[in-house]
Amino acid sequence: MWQAKTIIIGVMGGGNTSNEDKISAYGLGSLIAAQGWILLNGGRNCGIMEASAKGAMDNGGITVGILPDSDYEQVSEYISIPILTGMGNARNCINILSSHYIVACQGGAGTLSEIALALKNKKPLILLNFDTRDLFEEYADKDLLFFADTPEHAIEKIHDLIKMKQ
Repeated sequence: MWQAKTIIIGVMGGGNTSNEDKISAYGLGSLIAAQGWILLNGGRNCGIMEASAKGAMDNGGITVGILPDSDYEQVSEYISIPILTGMGNARNCINILSSHYIVACQGGAGTLSEIALALKNKKPLILLNFDTRDLFEEYADKDLLFFADTPEHAIEKIHDLIKMKQ
């Protein structure tokens, strides 16, 4: 069985996050580099991705970015090895399967998909200051997420949504 010479830590998180979350991600990246581990993330020049990669690179670490794009336009300057996939959100599977351990920082639906993929693939996962309750409320407020107590209630909601589209 193949065994990695260096541990790869996947750092997942959103592109649009608070300064506090970015500071935390920078610290995480710094600590990952201090351990001699490789940091893998979504590779973009924003949010958790940029901050964690900067933390790792500022401390002599190696960073790998798995990008959804087919060009270098949005690659963070703190990514040592950019991997362009042209796969859009499907690249989340590569992020998770290529990581030995995953830390999910604050993010949105993309980060939730990475959390689900990590759990489905039995990857050790740490949620760092990631409170999913607020995220679900955000989607509910945008009329994208609804809750039902019974099957009948679910059908009633579907009918309401159909009427709204007509």
